[in-house]
Amino acid sequence: MINILLGALVVVLVVFIAEVFRKSSISFLCISSTHSATKQVQKGIGKPSDDGLPAGLSRELVPKHVAIIMDGNRRWAKDKGLPSMAGHSAGARSLMKLVPLCCKWGIKVLTVYAFSTENWVRPQMEVDFLMKLIERMLTEELENFMRNGIRVSVIGESAKLPESVQKWVTKVTEATKNNPRLHLILAINYGGRNDIVQSCQSILHKVKDGLIKPEDVDETVICQELQTKCTEFPYPDLLIRTSGELRISNFLIWQLAYTEFYFDESLWPDFGEREFAKALHSFQRRQRRFGGQDAKNK
Repeated sequence: MINILLGALVVVLVVFIAEVFRKSSISFLCISSTHSATKQVQKGIGKPSDDGLPAGLSRELVPKHVAIIMDGNRRWAKDKGLPSMAGHSAGARSLMKLVPLCCKWGIKVLTVYAFSTENWVRPQMEVDFLMKLIERMLTEELENFMRNGIRVSVIGESAKLPESVQKWVTKVTEATKNNPRLHLILAINYGGRNDIVQSCQSILHKVKDGLIKPEDVDETVICQELQTKCTEFPYPDLLIRTSGELRISNFLIWQLAYTEFYFDESLWPDFGEREFAKALHSFQRRQRRFGGQDAKNK
């Protein structure tokens, strides 16, 4: 009897430990992804291959759509004893350094979280600066966008932006709409939940008007009403978040269902070519199964 009880206790402990490990494994993998990527590609970074890619990257496995949560501007400025505005300016420069890399490496779509629906609660001076910064970037980079074949789209509630920003959003998106090389999507006053809500509202109006039947509403119909319908590749292959935070902060909630996540400890202004290459190396080592199984296990 004692042996039976001991055996049962061992089984319970094994099951308990396995469950604890299962719940913690996701967080562990997220935290360790940056470290493992750094360790495995340390030697190859900075030595481009013949086709312009960093050493070790495969052109065939380059993600078509990369989304980035550009986090850490204010902490970067604070660490240097600078006002938060300096961090945002440095962050804008980091973004514009990544855009030509996307063109060079074959990424088709780059979506960046520039300003969320929740960011309005920040100090008014900071919000005003961010709006001016966005306007200045659109103004100053338009010629560069045209020269390099970069199409710009803006997702989010643009109607709530300052009129001067709305004006430049309209001007830049219209001027660049036929550019074929890279699709740069700026999420400004964007929230993932709001995106889903407005999609449902649009579908309800179509049902009410008799344009679609309720039973015809499926994932494809919903996707066609999300704001990322502006691009050929609405679902990001890779999401990058900087500053070490491990959350998606209401960004592209629907679209990220099968996206690979990569969390980097760098603050956004420090995120450059080397860090971007590490993220792509990590992505290319993963097996994407989309709920199925990889070729090795078939």
